[in-house]
Amino acid sequence: MFIEIDSGSGFCFGVVNAISSAERELKNTDILYCLGDIVHNSLEVERLEAMGLRTIDHEEFARLKGEKVLLRAHGEPPSTYAVAKQNQIQIVDATCPVVLQLQKKIHRCYQETRDSHTQLVIYGKKGHAEVNGLVGQTEGTAIVIEKVEDLDKLDFNRNIALFSQTTKSLDGFRQIVAEIEKRISPEVSFQYHDTICRQVANRLPNIQRFASEHDWVYFVAGKKSSNGKMLFEECRKANPNTQFISSASEITERLPEQVMRVGVCGATSTPKWLMEEIAERVRELNQPVKG
Repeated sequence: MFIEIDSGSGFCFGVVNAISSAERELKNTDILYCLGDIVHNSLEVERLEAMGLRTIDHEEFARLKGEKVLLRAHGEPPSTYAVAKQNQIQIVDATCPVVLQLQKKIHRCYQETRDSHTQLVIYGKKGHAEVNGLVGQTEGTAIVIEKVEDLDKLDFNRNIALFSQTTKSLDGFRQIVAEIEKRISPEVSFQYHDTICRQVANRLPNIQRFASEHDWVYFVAGKKSSNGKMLFEECRKANPNTQFISSASEITERLPEQVMRVGVCGATSTPKWLMEEIAERVRELNQPVKG
């Protein structure tokens, strides 16, 4: 049996940067707080917590005084920085540069268009940390769209400016654009900004190709990862013999005899060490039967 780990899977630059920042800070301090899970992978979170990272939510953050807090790659709204300043919290800002650029772009658009009553629309997952940070750039006025059906919330007789969460699929974004173009009044303007991270978007064709080249695929991701859910669905379309797992312990049985090529791949929040652990588990369970 041939077992291959997808070289294109694993942490994106933003996640690598956040984890490196946490590890660097933890060398000099016993406790570092992190606002929300540093990455949507419970095993990687546990590894860093063993080093002294403490995950907190916004309520706990608001009660801290004079501590050091890491902001993860997803980014935060302006209100978080205001609380930090008020409570003398030292911020270690690990916001992904791509997300930071998008935040600035949305904030600038909001300032330039609010007098014209333009609807700022974000294609993204409601309640996702990155989306919360983006909505915060518009003083909470942006409208979040998850799917085409949500477009009924919009007034097509008013100007629309559309942005996207950085990790959404390009196809989904294009579908939203096409539907707005179809429905918007010719009397008003529609501007759209493709703000999808290409490092993430380019994983889609790569993972589809990788999945199709194997008899069986283990797709590894945390259950909270929205990027993981999206990539897994695409993986399964390319190869129906794709199984979603979050840890090696979930693999309990040998694979069917006809399986000769096994692929291991994952999301932008999946650590390489975990994919290696999965591959090792598959090797152990599928040793040739002696006899």
